Amino acid sequence: MNNLAIKDLLLKMADDALIIGHRNSEWTGIGPILEEDLAFSSMAQDKIGHAQALYSILHETFGEADADTLAFKREEKDFKCCQFVEQPIGEYDFSIVRHFLFDHAELIRYDMLTLSSFQQLAQLARKVKGEIKYHVMHADIFVKKLSLGTEESKARMQSSLNYAWHMALGIFEKGEFEGELASENIFAGEEELKKRWLEKITPILEAAGLKVPLTEDSKIVYGGRKGFHSEYLKPLLDEMCEVVRSDEATAEW
Repeated sequence: MNNLAIKDLLLKMADDALIIGHRNSEWTGIGPILEEDLAFSSMAQDKIGHAQALYSILHETFGEADADTLAFKREEKDFKCCQFVEQPIGEYDFSIVRHFLFDHAELIRYDMLTLSSFQQLAQLARKVKGEIKYHVMHADIFVKKLSLGTEESKARMQSSLNYAWHMALGIFEKGEFEGELASENIFAGEEELKKRWLEKITPILEAAGLKVPLTEDSKIVYGGRKGFHSEYLKPLLDEMCEVVRSDEATAEW
């Protein structure tokens, strides 16, 4: 089994979960209603828990640094998250659209991984997909509510979908180990994931009265999986890691 291929897959999944978890947590205290403060806080906690579980596999099975070190003590260039998760929370419509697009991809990814030949990941996937199912239910409800609401809310949701679309497609950026992952039955690959994602989300968006944007390959936002990030990641990491980095020499966590 190709250890490099598995480590690359685990790291990009963990980094996605960590960063989107921190972004979602930024709604705590400022959500449009109290229920949404609680919902985004809870989903953020789940995401960071998923990241910790993935980092722990990297540490315990492959000898990488422990979860805290991987989360808080790497440089920007060492992260493999897609640029989509790095974007600021913006207005509520954008965060709901990102939540919908990202979590549908996550649910399908983990469902595919329940069949992985790498048993630790398959076991984790069986647990995690049950949690993400509720994230997706939340996203579906609010996409429909806001899109089928007033003319203004529908227009804002369509605008956010148009803005987010090509960044969301960057989730499926192919890595250098796609062939190995597929041939060893570890993961069927990003192209297959994207195909299933489009098949799943398209009828939901259309039922909400939204138009799925046309995909222009030249506009897809790639780079994150290879360490090339948006202007927003470093400030997020600086804030996220401020306490840990304030006393790295003697602090015990």
